[in-house]
Amino acid sequence: MTTAEIRASGRIIQLRRADKELFPADGLTKADLAAHYRRVARRILPQLRGRPLMLERYPDGIDGPRIVQKDTPGHFPAWIHRSELPKAGGTVDYPVCDDLATLLYLVGQACVTPHRWLSRADRPDHPDLLVFDLDPSGEDFEPVRAAARALRGLLDELALPADLMTTGSRGLHVLVRLDRRAPFDEVRAFARDAADLLARRHPDLLTTEARKAARRGRLYLDVQRNGYGQTAVTPYAVRALPGAPVATPLGWDELDDPALTPRRWTAATLAERLLAPDPWRPAARSRSLGPARRRLEGL
Repeated sequence: MTTAEIRASGRIIQLRRADKELFPADGLTKADLAAHYRRVARRILPQLRGRPLMLERYPDGIDGPRIVQKDTPGHFPAWIHRSELPKAGGTVDYPVCDDLATLLYLVGQACVTPHRWLSRADRPDHPDLLVFDLDPSGEDFEPVRAAARALRGLLDELALPADLMTTGSRGLHVLVRLDRRAPFDEVRAFARDAADLLARRHPDLLTTEARKAARRGRLYLDVQRNGYGQTAVTPYAVRALPGAPVATPLGWDELDDPALTPRRWTAATLAERLLAPDPWRPAARSRSLGPARRRLEGL
């Protein structure tokens, strides 16, 4: 196995086993994965900075065991930022990715997908993101499109601008940027109430039932990620699935593209899309939930 040296952020990263195939069916190596994250660095790093991470690692490739890692091991270099945060019965020393050198080091640890907190380490109880996960019951993508349109309509009524992205897996995420005034309990309660209202408006299409048996083929409006210590996939992250699909930000006009699927872009095909303007720029201004909560109670 080869070792590659990569210069990034004023450091030299030793990428050991660089030719290890992390995606055997696609021939995608650890070096290829590092090249993807280097390619998307300008867009992914602003989505990562300051946030505790959960690392999804596959040392033996995606066909091997999955390791979900939250604590920062002692062998990680001292220059990698950490955030020690409370959990039940103790604390967790989370890694924080603030620069390209850290991101590439994580790739060297066979981290295929970094999952980020919805809050930042300096105020971990107060999220600056609210996420609706549109989780389909089957492979048909049309209900996901319909759910996204309906959700955007409700958020427009609440004067909450929202961003849209593919998850690289099964559905879409709709994200609202918050001003960090509300704690997680308030944010989750708001998200749940908004999802319940939307499900009542579209009872044949949507449900908030967590039990799969109770969904009866309807799309699940999942708001459970909006809690302390919960994570969501980072935009531009590669998913550990055949073809190496990438979680990709969208413009709302792209929702009508018949070619759109949750796995449309991959580590091998994303480069051309990066030549176009970032669909999330200018980013939606962060909002307070107070006025939106009052509007929601009036509907």
